[in-house]
Amino acid sequence: MFSLIAWLIFGALIGWVASKIMNTDAQQGAVLNIVVGIIGAFIGGFLVNRNVTGSVFDLWSVLTALIGAVVLLGIVNLFQRGRVR
Repeated sequence: MFSLIAWLIFGALIGWVASKIMNTDAQQGAVLNIVVGIIGAFIGGFLVNRNVTGSVFDLWSVLTALIGAVVLLGIVNLFQRGRVR
């Protein structure tokens, strides 16, 4: 149970920081920050070929997840540019 709560908090923090970097914070709420952070951790792990599914949260894991979350938001922004608002 603690592991799930830790991942949610970690995801929210990473998603929020990534949304600040990509200037999309006003467009997404807490739930989307969590989703972006968790998916970003997996994307970052894939990009740097590192397993981030462990329970250790070190600086490298944080940077890996942040890179993945920024990449995810960048891809989402590319798709949203073509959409009529």
